[in-house]
Order: sequence, then C-alpha cells, then structure tokens
Amino acid sequence: MKCKALVGKHLIAFIFAVSFLAGWSRPADARSFITDTEIELYIREIATPIFQSAGLSPSAIDLYFINDDTLNAFVAGGQNIFFHTGLLMATDTPEQLLGVIAHETGHIAGGHLARSGEVLRNASQNALLGIILGAGAAIATGRGDAAGAIIQGSQSAVQGSLLQYSRAQESSADQAGIRFLESNQESSRGMLEFLSKLIGQELLSGRSRSPYASTHPLTRDRIAFVEEQVKNSRYSDEKLSDELQQKHRRMVAKLNGFIRSPARTFKAYPDTDTSVEARYARAVATYRLPDAKGAVALVEELLADYPDDPFFHELKGQILFEAGRPADAESAYRRALEALPDAPRIELELSRVLLALDATEYNEEAQTHLENVVRSLPNATFAWRQLAIAYGRNGDHGMSALALAEEAFRSGNKLDAALQANRAKQTLKPHTEAWLRATDIEEISTPRDRDRKRKQLSEKK
Repeated sequence: MKCKALVGKHLIAFIFAVSFLAGWSRPADARSFITDTEIELYIREIATPIFQSAGLSPSAIDLYFINDDTLNAFVAGGQNIFFHTGLLMATDTPEQLLGVIAHETGHIAGGHLARSGEVLRNASQNALLGIILGAGAAIATGRGDAAGAIIQGSQSAVQGSLLQYSRAQESSADQAGIRFLESNQESSRGMLEFLSKLIGQELLSGRSRSPYASTHPLTRDRIAFVEEQVKNSRYSDEKLSDELQQKHRRMVAKLNGFIRSPARTFKAYPDTDTSVEARYARAVATYRLPDAKGAVALVEELLADYPDDPFFHELKGQILFEAGRPADAESAYRRALEALPDAPRIELELSRVLLALDATEYNEEAQTHLENVVRSLPNATFAWRQLAIAYGRNGDHGMSALALAEEAFRSGNKLDAALQANRAKQTLKPHTEAWLRATDIEEISTPRDRDRKRKQLSEKK
C-alpha cells in the first residue's frame, strides 16, 4: 500500500504520483490519497454487478481512496467514487460496504452531480481532485478557509455545493441502490445497517459530525423506507460468499495496520487471534515499528500457508526494498507479479526495484515493464519519471525526454512539458508516433492555441 500526503499549493500536481515515492513506513498524514491493488480489486469485485445493473460500464468508473478517519463516501465529477478509509474500516461486513456502493451508484445513475457548475465541468481530473478535497475539508470542519490551501482561484466557486446532495436526491439514490441490489439477488440489509451507524449524526455539529451525515442528509423517512424494503425482500437474508467476507476482513486489517499506530493495531489484533487477517495486520504493524526482520518473518509464516498469495509477496517486497535489500525484494515482487500478472502497480514496484539494481539487463527489463505500466496507468506520473530513467540508461535520450514531457504535462507543469517535448523532438525521428506526440505536448503546453490543442489531444486518446 502506498500514499502521498497532500501538502501545500503543489498538491494537485502530485495526486497521480500517489505513493510510488514512499511507503507507509511511518504514520500516514491526514487527507492523502492511497493506492492499493488488493483493496481496489476487492471493491471492484463486489461493485461490478451493481454498476452493471445501473447500466454503467465498470471500467469507466474510477475509484479513489482518501486517507481520512471520518466516515464518508461520495461521487463527483461524473463517474468517480471516493471512499474515506474511515468508512471502509467502519464497515463490519461486505454487505454494509455494498450498500454504500449501491447508494453512491444511484447518485451516478441519477445524474445528481451533472449540474455542479461550469467550473467543475471544465476542471481537469487533477484539478477536480483538488476541488473535491477542498470542498470536503470545508464541509468536515465547518470552515470555508479550510479549503484555502487546496482550492485556487475560481475553483472555490463550487466549494460549498460540490458534495452536497438534496434530501430528494438521497431518497432517489436509496431507491435506485436497492433496485440494483434486488436485481442481483443481494440483500439491502447492509445498507440499513450502515444507515443505523449514522443515526444521531444529524444532531451533531462541527467536528463531531460525520461528513457523510453532512453531505448525505439522513432522515427517518429514508431509514423507514430501507427498513420496509428489508422486511419485504426475499433476498434480505442473503450473504455474500465466504471468500468475499474474508477479503473484507483482510481489507479492514490491512488498513488498520498501515493507518493506525502499531500499538493500536496490536491491541485490535492480539497474538491470540490466529486468523489470516489478524496475522496480516500484525505483520504490517511490525514493519511500521519499524522492525523489518520481524515483519518479514511474519509474512513468511503467512506465505508458508498461502504460497501463491500475491499480496503477501508484495508486502514482503515492500518491506525488503525499504530495508535496503533490493535484490531480495526483486524476488518477492516477481512472485507477486507471477501470481497476479495484470497488476500494473505491482509491475511498477518491480520496475523500481530493477532500476535500483542498475544493471544493463535489469534496466532493459524495467523499460519493458514501465511501458506496460504507462499504457495501463497513463496518469501515474511517477511511472513516467521511472520510464525516463530507464530510457536514459538504455541510451534512448529522445524517448527519455518524451517521458519527462509526459510526466510534466500530466502533473500540470506546462512550462517543463513544453521544454522537454521540444528537447525530445531534437532527437526523435520526424513524423514518427513519438515525434508527433512530442509535438502535441509542446503545442498544447504553450499559451498560443492551447484550448484548441487541448481538445484535439483529448480526442486522440
């Protein structure tokens, strides 16, 4: 699991570099985005049938995870769902999380944020995330100035309304969510249980109040409606599979291990608890003490029982790499990628290790992996930076400059993007695909005709 704190005015430029720069070797800062393949795959697994029932393409919906201890989830900017880690850890079962997902999908299907204003519609994806965090900070604290370091210029126009839903929209999302659950023969009891967690939040104010209660008005009518559905549905006693129950417990344990203090994790998951998720949480907490040797020993015990688990291999690789043992980390990451080949973030982690080993054969392999990564994660700016290093070491300086141009362009640094693109064009063969891409970046990153070229470049993607 990786994270990147959101600090100062350069926050937006780094959102998509999330966390390939540093692991959770120390307590995570508040209000950051995290990336985690295991958690995203689990949530997508339970959410995909809901998205399909709503007539949505699962691949078109982006999931984001915000390291924030409060209970909140929301949609914004179209088909983007945001989850606070506090909400994920507060759900006791996958059915409760599925109820939240069904409700938020109801907001997407209902187009409830389609008219959030010209600023939001025209915002880039990076800027959108900055707006969302700024608005969320204002809502959570009750202070408009809380968003000051995040929202810049005219974007603050949506600060007060971006995440706010009306009572009518909430009821509509509940109805749609239950319809999606019913169509998949799944219980809405989890939705009711989660709403029950929020009872009383409407009476609170300021910092004591859950952001979810602020952005999603909770009424007795809503609860009564869901209660009636649970009472009458033939699927109310349906449970998700034992495998999904296990994946949910692992998600909660993993988040506890990386986000909570080690002492708190050890208390929640004592040695007497021999479940897989408890052992997982203790391994992560031990790594964060920091005790790399002890953490590796705990992970190896898990691997003795589950030798093909990609995420245990991934954790072992992270611990070893951050302990200054890249050669050992390489083997762990290879095993992780072998067990889960379609995992670009794990492939990126392996590439970083290969570049750290800095041998000709490793640099060439890293380049191949990184080219795969940027095709899957084109906005992962850290991957472009690593690819630039790989190209440079392999003697392809034109492509190295183009990769740096991509990094700068996707970070919003138009000046550097134009400079690097121009540099790339001096070396690349004219009229090749790479040369044309460099030309596009250079032109869109200069003031003249920027809006026209931005539109053209977007259409080419």
